[in-house]
Amino acid sequence: MKIEARIFEAIAVFFLVMGVIYTVSTHFYYTGIEWAGAMCLYFSAALSILAGSYFRFVARRVEIRPEDYEEAEIEDGAGELGFFSPHSWWPIMVAIGASLFAIGFATGNFWFAIGAAVMILASASGLVMEYYVGPEKH
Repeated sequence: MKIEARIFEAIAVFFLVMGVIYTVSTHFYYTGIEWAGAMCLYFSAALSILAGSYFRFVARRVEIRPEDYEEAEIEDGAGELGFFSPHSWWPIMVAIGASLFAIGFATGNFWFAIGAAVMILASASGLVMEYYVGPEKH
């Protein structure tokens, strides 16, 4: 996980530097700062820092993986990788809710966006609780 943390932290630094360069260049070469592009770069840096911080946080709590060990062999990565749901429809429902929320928010239909947010929360709850209720209950 340390490698992933470093990658996202490097991406964050890149976006931050590019954001500063973009802000300064649009301020001096155009009529003013072009805020849409500048904010996209700064928010991209913030999201990269968020992901990098998460990976750094998780890396402290899990045992070392073969990817993090420089002298690892191929067979060190053999074995079970985890549980992946083979037939879940909940991620698709979360994605539909997110796209409906974006459409409602972008067009100013805030009641529609609130309904889509409720759909996101309900489908995320279904995704989390999928194997605790119903026929798949373990």
